[in-house]
Amino acid sequence: MFENLLGQNAAGQLIRDIEARVLAPAMLFSGPPASGKGTAALELGRILSCEDANGRASWNCGCPACSRHRLLIHPDLICLGPKPFSAEIAASYGAFLREKGSSPRMLFIRSVRKLLTRFNPVFWEDDSRGKKIIPLVDILKEDLDEFEESASREGESSVEKSGEGILKNAFRLESEGMGEIIPIAQLRRASAWCHLSPSGKRKLFIIENADRMQEEARNSLLKLLEEPPPRVSIVLTCSRPGSLLLTILSRLRPYRFEARPEAVETDVVRRVFRDDAKGRSINSYLDSFLPVSADTLEALASFFTASVAFKAALICKNQGRPISGEAILLGKFSAPRAEAAGFGRPRGEAAAVCAIILEKAARFEIRSLFTRFLYFILEQISLSQRQFISGHNEDGRNDGQKNSGNNGDGYSNTGENRAPFTTSVAYNELWKENIAWGETAAGLYNLRPALVLEKMFTDLSRALASLSTGSAL
Repeated sequence: MFENLLGQNAAGQLIRDIEARVLAPAMLFSGPPASGKGTAALELGRILSCEDANGRASWNCGCPACSRHRLLIHPDLICLGPKPFSAEIAASYGAFLREKGSSPRMLFIRSVRKLLTRFNPVFWEDDSRGKKIIPLVDILKEDLDEFEESASREGESSVEKSGEGILKNAFRLESEGMGEIIPIAQLRRASAWCHLSPSGKRKLFIIENADRMQEEARNSLLKLLEEPPPRVSIVLTCSRPGSLLLTILSRLRPYRFEARPEAVETDVVRRVFRDDAKGRSINSYLDSFLPVSADTLEALASFFTASVAFKAALICKNQGRPISGEAILLGKFSAPRAEAAGFGRPRGEAAAVCAIILEKAARFEIRSLFTRFLYFILEQISLSQRQFISGHNEDGRNDGQKNSGNNGDGYSNTGENRAPFTTSVAYNELWKENIAWGETAAGLYNLRPALVLEKMFTDLSRALASLSTGSAL
């Protein structure tokens, strides 16, 4: 059991609960990204469905149920939740190209089918987007079947062209069909599925990144957890368990997945992806297969926040009002980072700012890149405030401003009318609210990143301009 889950004590806890027959009907797998939560959840479904009379449920079990679970095509498995798969799919295909054989081929097929589990017909019945998405899903399924048959019939070297096509269609499916929020309609359909009898021994319903759920979806999930159907196991995965409702948490048996040591992470990359990436974490290894690096996204977030601050300052200046301390703080923190990355000085025109970001971010054609970009924006806000707080001495003055033309009371002596540096609840909330709107607009309503960025830039700069001495005007 759980032979494919490396370096996690949670595996032992799960095995003990399974063997003692005390496994809870609903569980929470929590821990940092790439810590094996999803792998463990999928493997749990295979173990619970295994038809081996001895009950060993080993990874290479040849029973029909285990064979279908390994290929992620068992009818008793459904998965929900936003999750980026493009990097894993590309890394798995790279492993196949380096070491052609049945194991790397299976790795690539499973990586694509992890994406396809999000497009089970159970979720897409009567969904208007399904008319566009389902034909692409069907093409991808057919291509995968052909890929597997061709490799067996003609040899691994003859299937590279079809593999490239699968890669392209998988990226397109994730971009066009994968949202960033778990919608209520899909949760309700999954709940109805849970109440149907399983085709085998037991059903498994997995919700990954369960904190990314609409409020109505949370309430629907709570109803399912209050009276879980018999012969159904429910697994939620989450990196931030504190973001889940307490009423939901109280109905889940927790399993904690820890951050693995560097040596273990390197071993996972070597054994899973057939790559000797010494000293690299799983996340950094997978990021290397994306068209835009994390460093670039972080620098673009600096350019965006610096430009928002610059635009807010222009608005205040044109209206003859003091520039808010928050705008000054953010500009001083973000602008040097953006310039150091080669994106130039901040700009005050929404269209120009967004055009630069879209060009450098490959137009966010892989949707998960946009989510990560939004995450880096929030990180910029947090880091800028930490630097501001840590840079103050005991009398409240910023040590970094002693020789920078500051008269010591928090105001600039450059002649401009500016408010003192502050950090406020309103400041934090306006960023959180706008980022949440951006995630929903792009992930749930499928608005183009260009439109989302321009609206966020305009709304944030106006709101930031309205802040003065820690309070909104």
